[in-house]
Amino acid sequence: MAETRRVAVLGLGGMGAPMARNILRAGLSTVVWNRHPEPARGLADQGAEVADSPADAARDADVVVTMVTDAAAVRSIAFDQGMLAAMADGAVWAQMSTIGVTDTEDLARRVAAARPGIVLVDAPVAGSRNPAEQGQLVVFASGPEQARERVAPVFDAVGQRTVWVGATGTGSRLKLVNNLLLAFVAEGLAAAVAFGDSLGLDRAAVLAAMRGSPLVSTWAAEKLERIGRDDYRTQYPLALAVKDVDLALREIDAGRFPAAEGLADEWRRALAQGLGSEDLTVVTRALSPTRPA
Repeated sequence: MAETRRVAVLGLGGMGAPMARNILRAGLSTVVWNRHPEPARGLADQGAEVADSPADAARDADVVVTMVTDAAAVRSIAFDQGMLAAMADGAVWAQMSTIGVTDTEDLARRVAAARPGIVLVDAPVAGSRNPAEQGQLVVFASGPEQARERVAPVFDAVGQRTVWVGATGTGSRLKLVNNLLLAFVAEGLAAAVAFGDSLGLDRAAVLAAMRGSPLVSTWAAEKLERIGRDDYRTQYPLALAVKDVDLALREIDAGRFPAAEGLADEWRRALAQGLGSEDLTVVTRALSPTRPA
């Protein structure tokens, strides 16, 4: 396939904006679009071209990246707002939003029917805002073999590694597996700290005892430090974490994984307390009897 010279990034939220910055830093010509214009204007100061619409952003791009909240937003951008129709034959669409298996497969069918000349790569990422800023995401990529060379400069710019896992849709399957593990780890941290609060233990002493434990990964250790400071500034918003667990549960029979269903129910109660925009570790606050939400 042809060399990648121009990249469009559509969606400049907590993940999309740092990804676009890293693509710019890699020396790739970058055009950006966002539903709200302020993040795009910030990237313009760093050399990005700002498009007025998804169609304008995609028109001359070799690779189009979508990084938005959910499947409805992806469909709106691609179909209702003209992105797919504007893409040149032979261009690659790297769909990097987490939208689940069912919606990814539906998207692949619609692209094949409407624009068979477009190559769709399903490529959700593992990592939150800090890894995105550092270009340290892991890309779970799936799609046609011939697209790999074309998207490599983009994926190398945003991630520490790219894992190619098979046909389109396989990347989304693996992302759901990753997110379910992440959910249980986050829940375990929150529940353990809140349980210590319930037993009357000093939280600082609990956290000190857990430091260096073989059960605590580097990611978990950083989360524990933030919990210890009651610092729930958003890296991975609780609202999105609930969405991602629900996407996993959507793919299996009800009752198959009751622990995951219980976790989702508990997190939805935290959403009802108005905690959805904070980091998912804010569940600690919802669970702790001594630190009410």
